[in-house]
Formats: sequence, structure tokens, C-alpha cells
Amino acid sequence: MNSMKNGGALLKKLMGVSRMEGSAGVSLHGRVLNEIGQSIVRGEFLPGDQLPNADDWSAAYGVSRTVLREAIKVLAGKGMVESRPRTGTRVRQRRDWNFLDPDVLVWRYGSRTTIEEARSLFELRRAIEPTAGALAAQRATETQIAELRLLLIEMEKAGDDGERFAIPDLAFHQAILRMSGNELIGSLAALTETALVISFRLTDDNPEGQRHSLPLHRNVVESIAARDPDATSNALITLLDRAEEDVKSALAARSARKG
Repeated sequence: MNSMKNGGALLKKLMGVSRMEGSAGVSLHGRVLNEIGQSIVRGEFLPGDQLPNADDWSAAYGVSRTVLREAIKVLAGKGMVESRPRTGTRVRQRRDWNFLDPDVLVWRYGSRTTIEEARSLFELRRAIEPTAGALAAQRATETQIAELRLLLIEMEKAGDDGERFAIPDLAFHQAILRMSGNELIGSLAALTETALVISFRLTDDNPEGQRHSLPLHRNVVESIAARDPDATSNALITLLDRAEEDVKSALAARSARKG
């Protein structure tokens, strides 16, 4: 159940940064990285815009040029900016950004998340999970299926406690990717980890809680145990469809409170 421990650590990391406003940490370097990254993602700096020079930003943030250079270097690694002699540092086109980078995901899906943005998360999940589930129905071992059943028990114990429920839920979906028996798909478990957690976190305000999704998760497990690829794929699509509806309800509730 190492995936449970890893998922819990990631959830704590995301929860500790003020409702997903940045996951780079609270160090001086992390604070500067988060602020600049969020400014770019929010559109305060548009593609092609030149960022302020190092002296101006160092003064504005109260940090050394070294700290600022390190933050810019990290942003460049995420495909968000590029630095060239004589032209300075400019924001790259959005098509060049690594949108699956954990920090970019967190900056994008913060407190201002829209239904349209949430939809892209579920489109990503639908492109991967039903196929992985169909393969798992053909290849999963009895031990792996037993582990899924244990995760179901953990979800039942969590009830409608969203934060507690999300830990076994994350482990459940990652396990299915690995149970596909395809190493390339299995590697997506780590790649999409933050995207999964964010989609779970977006349901925090869901008035129906989490318990109603248990039968949907159980259908997935039973379909895998029955060695039925089509039923597993359909069960995962149904689960994801309902999860997206939950996110829409949660975002609507959040918008109503702000209004």
C-alpha cells in the first residue's frame, strides 16, 4: 500500500499551499517561483511579453539576483519562458508549456478554476483510464484485485470526509494504471498524479459528499475481477462522468458563495 502513503504525502503538500495556489513550497525560492508562475498562468504576462529585468524584480521581491535567476531557470525548464542575450526573458507560447508539470497544474487549477478548465482534466483522464482498466481486466493478478478491494474498504471508512477519501481514491486510480500490465501506461500513474489529486480536490464543496461514488468504484473492481474489459471500461467512464458532474456542482457552489 505504498501508493496510499505517497498519495497522502502529495495531498498534504497541495493542502499546505492555500487552496492550490502553488506547490513549489514556502521557501524564498519557492515563493518567488510561485508568484511569477501564477502571474504568467493568470495572463498578467502574455506570450511574447518580456519579463522585468533582474534588478527590478530583485528589488520588487526583496530577493537576490541568484534566487531570481534560479526561479527563471525552473520556469524555463517547464517551457514557460526563454532567456536570450540582448532580448532578455520572454514568455513562451502556451503550446510550449508543460501542462502536466505539477507546479503548472497547481498554478492553473487554483481558486479561479472554471468548469471549462476542469473539463480538460477529465478529458485527459477519459483518454487514459478506461483503456488501462480494460487491460487490467485481462492482466491483473488476484493479489492486485485484492488490493483494490482493500482500497474500497478505506474509502468506505472515510465516508464523506473528502480529504481522507481522496487518499485511497488516488491510490485506486493509480493502481488501475499499473495493473494494465503496460509499463508505458503504468508510468502515467506518476505523471498524472497531481492532475488526479486536483480533480479530487475540486469536489471539496460538493454538497453530496463522496459516499455516493462507492458503488461506482465497486463496479470497476467487480468488472476487473470478472475479467470483462468492456464492462470495466464502461464502469470507469461512468465513474469519471459522475466525478465531472460532482466537480461542476462544487464549482457552482463555490461561485454562488462568492456571488
